[in-house]
Amino acid sequence: MKYIFFVLGILLLTLGIAFTIQSNLGTSPFDAVLVGLSETVGLTVGSWEVVLAILIIGCNSLLTRQRPEVLGLATAVITGIGIDFWLFFLSDVVTPELWHSQAACFAIGLLAMGAGTATYLHTKFAPIPVDRLTLILKELTGTNVFMSRTFIYLVFLIMAFLLKGPIGIGTLLTVCLGGLFLNFFMQPIGKALDRILINSHTPLP
Repeated sequence: MKYIFFVLGILLLTLGIAFTIQSNLGTSPFDAVLVGLSETVGLTVGSWEVVLAILIIGCNSLLTRQRPEVLGLATAVITGIGIDFWLFFLSDVVTPELWHSQAACFAIGLLAMGAGTATYLHTKFAPIPVDRLTLILKELTGTNVFMSRTFIYLVFLIMAFLLKGPIGIGTLLTVCLGGLFLNFFMQPIGKALDRILINSHTPLP
């Protein structure tokens, strides 16, 4: 059952990423790096998701002094495919031009990213390397998800600027609110999923 929620969480997360990209207000710093690399070097956005995942897996391994989490690469591959799929699907469907429709598109994306990330992380099955990095920094610094996520976003914001990725007001909002939304969704979604999983394993009378 938890694997179903894992897939649903990834689908919701990648849908949110696609919505923020389509909003034209600027993506999250990490996704801005992916788009910048795609437009500068080539390959798809999803392909660069996998390439950066390999690098971050190595970084995570050094920080935790443990063997690389190879399953995290599989999650990154699924995420990359999801991003490319949603971008292809939404390219002719979601094309906001007025500022209020762009803002609505971005808001939907940001909420979907937070809820999707909280959902799939709660399954504790091979998180995306950048999300694993968030949890590692949370443990190493003794802070919360909001602080560690915001720090990571600031690092990728600098990288996205250098790569001329799609940085805009949406990018700054993601830096300020992305970690906050994830932290907000973690507890209620975790409790809801726990209830569902417990009930699914409860034998019928």
